Amino acid sequence: MIPPVPSMPRTALPPTSLPLYAYALLALIAAALFLPGFTVLPPFDRDEARFAQASSQMLDSGNYVDIRFQDETRYKKPVGIYWLQSAATAAADALRGIPVGDEKVIWTYRIPSFLGAILAVLASAWTAARLFGGPAGFVAGLMLASCVVLGVEARMAKTDAVLLATVVLGQAALAQLYLTRRDPVPTGRAAWTAPLVFWIAAGVGVLVKGPMVLLVSGSTVLVLAVWDREAGWLKRLKPLAGLAIVAAIAAPWLVAIAIKSKGAFFAESVGHDMLGKVSGGQEGKGLPPGYYLGTFWVTFGPWSLLALLAVPWVWARRRVEAVRFCIAWIVPSWLVFEAVPTKLLHYTLPVFPAIAALAAAALLDQFSRDPARKAGPRRWLVAAAVALGVIGFGALTLAVALIPWLVDRRIDPVAVSLVPAVGGLFALALRSLLRTELRTGLAAGLAAAALLYAGTYAAVLPNIDGVWVSRQAARAVEQNRPCPDSVVAAAGYSEPSLVFLLGTPTKLVHGPGAAVHLVADRACGLALVEDREAASFLDSLGTAVPLPLADLTGFNYNTGRRLHLTLYRLPAS
Repeated sequence: MIPPVPSMPRTALPPTSLPLYAYALLALIAAALFLPGFTVLPPFDRDEARFAQASSQMLDSGNYVDIRFQDETRYKKPVGIYWLQSAATAAADALRGIPVGDEKVIWTYRIPSFLGAILAVLASAWTAARLFGGPAGFVAGLMLASCVVLGVEARMAKTDAVLLATVVLGQAALAQLYLTRRDPVPTGRAAWTAPLVFWIAAGVGVLVKGPMVLLVSGSTVLVLAVWDREAGWLKRLKPLAGLAIVAAIAAPWLVAIAIKSKGAFFAESVGHDMLGKVSGGQEGKGLPPGYYLGTFWVTFGPWSLLALLAVPWVWARRRVEAVRFCIAWIVPSWLVFEAVPTKLLHYTLPVFPAIAALAAAALLDQFSRDPARKAGPRRWLVAAAVALGVIGFGALTLAVALIPWLVDRRIDPVAVSLVPAVGGLFALALRSLLRTELRTGLAAGLAAAALLYAGTYAAVLPNIDGVWVSRQAARAVEQNRPCPDSVVAAAGYSEPSLVFLLGTPTKLVHGPGAAVHLVADRACGLALVEDREAASFLDSLGTAVPLPLADLTGFNYNTGRRLHLTLYRLPAS
């Protein structure tokens, strides 16, 4: 039995921590959850493929200031993630004993996300342990490691897992300063430890995804200052020195890219990307407030029901400093995310560590077998939480079983077998948790998540051929290329994953452009033409009759359309 958290006074708990072996165990569990499918999943469209391709071009060109996708500038995000992905790929290629970039595989570009997710789990466990005690820290780390949305981000070559690590490190430092604000002011190295962690994390976060990390920490500080009616403890952050640290980390590249792009980077990243998301829904993702609350039952699964059960416990203890800190972490950021029209499922991830900390502390406190405790949550709340938790996690499990049929019109035995297996483990978790058998309940919930993720990412998704149209195209080109350096012109299908898999010279054109490419490079050129562009492609060829080499069918999950493409070349003259 995990020992319960002691009844909390209104002041902070005494300093608590987890032993090193607990962090090692959390790291191993997180790695085991994140690794299935890591190397076999093809690149996801669209963001992952764009990030990875731009990082690949950095390696090829040796230009680590400018960011480009093919010949176009890519100025939506700062350079940090591209540097990390380039360094990870170079290191992985060196370990594999091959020239850098010689064998282009997506998993090397995912390494920063994988490591960032593990670091976020460990930092979350440390923070929760500092706030609510060691057992709660360990449980919070388990919850974050096994929640749905972090498992997705850990497998994608994007910014969000790395950003989460910087956010949690900054919040951990902030929590340390907040909880000890009434202690004597430390001197020497002790006075600089938390500020250095906070400002270095902020600087790296700015270099990875702009001001997002400062939004979370800034809103936390603002709410705490208003709530407590005091802000003097913020002097311990050493803000002047801290801003200098952030500038030292981020300013050199920001100045370099401003000169290189003649200001275009700021116009694109701030004027178009950031303000565009605030003013309206970008990329068809404009959704009303309440979206994140409605999807939380999936994204924080399988633990979303525990978050709902924790709400009365949190409200009753809102004057406890540790609880207050988590509320200040969650509420303002969540409200901002709900208010912004552009909504993606992972946007609320930076507040999940605080939700996990509160859910873990409430679980250990409310469901303790200690007879001196008050009664746990009311039955109606338990029923609602269980129903919503089952709907969220169950819907995800059923979706995994249905996707192979919906896309490829086939029944996948692995996907189907996941439904009873995962469902049985999840039912055992619910039964055990409600009976206060916490160790069994947590283990069963973790096992349900691990089984679902392993089956989905390692077996089900990689085998749904219709989803991975670019992978089909890469295979067809490899089997039919007339020359080792044949370039493909794609008409009607312009997903970034196609460029990543076929190479930077790939041309994204319309039907007439594909015809021009074949005529200009008659010996080696290839054209991949979607049915909508076929007529204009054939008309532009005139009397030339192309040879069809392969037919591809699939489903573009970005546009929601089914596709049929044909790979062509011209016969040798």
